[in-house]
Amino acid sequence: MAPLLEVHNLKKYFKTKAGPLHAVDDVTFTLDTGKTLGVVGESGCGKSTLGRTLLHLTDVTDGKIFFEGEDITYPSRSKLKKLREQMQIIFQDPFSSLDPRMTVGEAIMEPLKMRGGMSKADMQAKTKELMDTVGLAARFEHSYPHELDGGRRQRIGIARALSLDPKFIVCDEPVSALDVSIQAQVINLMLDLQEERGFAYMFVTHDLSVVKYISDEIMVMYLGQMVEKAPSDELFANTLHPYSKALLSAIPIPKYPNNTKRILIEGEITSPINPKPGCRFAARCRYACEACSQPQKLEEYTPGHYVACCRYKELINIKEEM
Repeated sequence: MAPLLEVHNLKKYFKTKAGPLHAVDDVTFTLDTGKTLGVVGESGCGKSTLGRTLLHLTDVTDGKIFFEGEDITYPSRSKLKKLREQMQIIFQDPFSSLDPRMTVGEAIMEPLKMRGGMSKADMQAKTKELMDTVGLAARFEHSYPHELDGGRRQRIGIARALSLDPKFIVCDEPVSALDVSIQAQVINLMLDLQEERGFAYMFVTHDLSVVKYISDEIMVMYLGQMVEKAPSDELFANTLHPYSKALLSAIPIPKYPNNTKRILIEGEITSPINPKPGCRFAARCRYACEACSQPQKLEEYTPGHYVACCRYKELINIKEEM
């Protein structure tokens, strides 16, 4: 069975006076129906831009995107309108992503109105059903976003994303603006909905403790490039890339404060504008060597575990020869 989403060598560059800014650079992955791909990395690594490019909220510079086996890299306007029903997004800030002049009911109903084909009574019934699905009490139907807390506002965003029965949802740091207790409620809701409806998530976050809980696979990005990808449990049990190791070391473990030594990343961040060939993390890596100046290819170290680091290239070559 073909993957729901296939991405091949995807690139997104932004024009600047100094040259092209490589926001997403040569990213390749697949995502199956009912699965969750976690995308992690520091702010500015290209996580959100990747999600927005997949949904055509920003144009593709190069590469290919396939959805259900169909090439959707450069869709026509009519095709894009249909894709909008199948591919949705939950934004990071639940307040700024909602129209302050719309009530809860109006905000959830808006996608149904734009699609058309439903009577007003049917849209109202669907809106109430969606509110019930995401745990919004009926009494909030005529409330405005500023009258609600962050958790309820994010539930509105989730309801809007679900309204057209999509197959793929980009979750752009959907819980980072929420309190910890509310985060757990929203994440559990998303997992329950996925189990019930079978859609796929791309979960963008900088919080590795969250991504471990929700993801089947995790992709680590650094300055627009994918540096490591593996099943969730495998990545945490056998972290390979020095950048991934530094990210994992930053996860707070209150019960065992001395169990993990924090790896501090030092050095200058490489400019994403016309970057030189080679590892973009080399300037901040304690293991950097001459080989790091050469382009780093993502290679399979163990089954399903890919890494772009010259420290493992020799071991990979030995495995291939055996």
